[in-house]
Amino acid sequence: MKRCRLAAGLLGALMALAGPDHSSSGGLPAMVGKANADERGKQGPAASMPMARDPSAAVAEEYEAARRQGTREAFELFIARHGDSPLAEQARAELKRMSR
Repeated sequence: MKRCRLAAGLLGALMALAGPDHSSSGGLPAMVGKANADERGKQGPAASMPMARDPSAAVAEEYEAARRQGTREAFELFIARHGDSPLAEQARAELKRMSR
């Protein structure tokens, strides 16, 4: 009899420590259940991923940004990131012009 009360007391203490944000069934936080219910209630098309950017366009934008800055550091950073790009040759030429 004492063991049963002790076990029940321990179970009650554990439930109290778990707090009100845990449900009594499954032990998941109550907010997870609410979020899942909200998601089930939504209607409409599923969200889609935007198309990936063209890598060469991103490199060209970075080169233009380095050119606008016009500093050695900007061109060196561009070359470090995109050393195999054709625009890296232009950045190297810009660095040579700057050193004159």
